[in-house]
Amino acid sequence: MTFTLPAWHPRHLKPLVLAGLTLVAYAAAINRGQALPWAIAALLLATLITGFAWPRWLVKRLSVTRSGPERAEEGETILFHVTVCNHGWLPRFMVEAVDHLPFVGAGQGDATPEEKVLGVVAYIGGDATRSFDVPLLCEKRGYYRLGPVGLASSFPLGLIEAREQKNGGVQTLTIYPDVFPIVSLPLSGTPSEIHRGGFLLPEGAGAAEFSGLREYRRGDNPRHVHWPTTARLNELMVKEFEPLASASLYIVLDMSANASAGKGKHSSFEYAVRIAASIGRYACSNGMPVRLHGEGTRQLAVGLGSGEAHYRDMLDALAVVAADGAIPYAKVLHNVAMNCRHGQTVVVFLAEPQERVAETLQAVALLRARGAYVLAIAFDRGTFLDKESGASSPWAGLLDLGVGYLTLRKNDDLVRVFNP
Repeated sequence: MTFTLPAWHPRHLKPLVLAGLTLVAYAAAINRGQALPWAIAALLLATLITGFAWPRWLVKRLSVTRSGPERAEEGETILFHVTVCNHGWLPRFMVEAVDHLPFVGAGQGDATPEEKVLGVVAYIGGDATRSFDVPLLCEKRGYYRLGPVGLASSFPLGLIEAREQKNGGVQTLTIYPDVFPIVSLPLSGTPSEIHRGGFLLPEGAGAAEFSGLREYRRGDNPRHVHWPTTARLNELMVKEFEPLASASLYIVLDMSANASAGKGKHSSFEYAVRIAASIGRYACSNGMPVRLHGEGTRQLAVGLGSGEAHYRDMLDALAVVAADGAIPYAKVLHNVAMNCRHGQTVVVFLAEPQERVAETLQAVALLRARGAYVLAIAFDRGTFLDKESGASSPWAGLLDLGVGYLTLRKNDDLVRVFNP
């Protein structure tokens, strides 16, 4: 049978050693009738009391507040303003302002509830105030609860750390996904959005915009003959139309937990969220109707709309979305096929493991059969898992369905991928 000694935290070691030395000094003083051992023992005891009492006194009668923005964008550096006030008449030394900031380290998937030191106030006089700014990088989008902000000190001997929890300042922070510019997308007009945009309708979907005149050809509709020009030229001339309409987008995120590859900011799901937000901005900026959908623990559902207010609704939803669902992507796409408009462009994100590829391809085929157009973004799972990239894409079957797709790898420049 073996025994293991308990692991002592290094912070507990100093006071234990000092307490042990104090006991040894008093034991030695009792056995000797000399003044020096008693003086040494008294000095050690005074040091022990000071090391425990002084840090507690330092954080008493102090208050701290932290203020800053409630919203930010991924990759942005924000400033928190910290104010420490001394309500006593004696000065304080070496006091730390500490806070719970779960967005720090989130970019690498290492977010922890541990306290972060905002800064150290080396000296603050009696009835005085000290302020300072703290720059912090917003590493990953999300909705974070901050605080409580507090004070800590282990001055002067570092035997213990005394803490006072406060609750001043901003309590929440919403970090929106980083959006990149998109110049154009390979889209088709939606018949239900005719006369509302500059995209060509698919062949046979109807005519919309007058584009010019040309000579009559056999089979042309007689109702399109332009009689004034025909009389002037003494030749049959017909009006030519160009089918123009606005595209309508249906963005569908895969929120199943086992589809996302990688961790932190560099997971395939985080790339998908950035792309969805960027496509949403492109659509809303160009007056295209767009909607957002996904099935997770909490359903993602932003209805069809356009404009700046609609884009803000999409950003609010994408800031907090998570890959925590259990519903296979194929089932989500099947439901979308039953509800999407004819001619609508469905944006799909393909990051699933190999065993689900066939089922998802069947769902994409159903989308096409229901008259939807598909814009597919396929992720190379191997690169997100820090493995070798596969020799062939598991999504090559999309080409047989008449669906082109973009392949994304970890660390790809999304601006270059979408704006070649």
